[in-house]
Amino acid sequence: MKAAAYLKYARISPRKVKIVLDLIRNKDAGEAMSILKHTPKSASEYLIKLLGSAMANAENNFSMNKDRLFVSECFVCPGPTLKRMMPRAKGSGARILKRTSHVTLVVAEKE
Repeated sequence: MKAAAYLKYARISPRKVKIVLDLIRNKDAGEAMSILKHTPKSASEYLIKLLGSAMANAENNFSMNKDRLFVSECFVCPGPTLKRMMPRAKGSGARILKRTSHVTLVVAEKE
């Protein structure tokens, strides 16, 4: 049995999120939470809330034991990119790409 949580349209680059997701993949849920709390990356804030949500979904919707949960799947996909312009020399403009992410985090119970 698996329980998932999704974060859509997060205003952070998928590349930055992937670095932190690689730290918690296949770890116990409690251990993953403590890793996230002590990782000084901006993606950690989003992922702490997401992991908490996935754990709560597992406990409340699927009656899983929260002490036996682990992060079975976690991945990030790029969301829509917000395109902005910054004025440059001689009346030209440079494009600024504000990237967004769709993050999926799945927890499962150990056998």
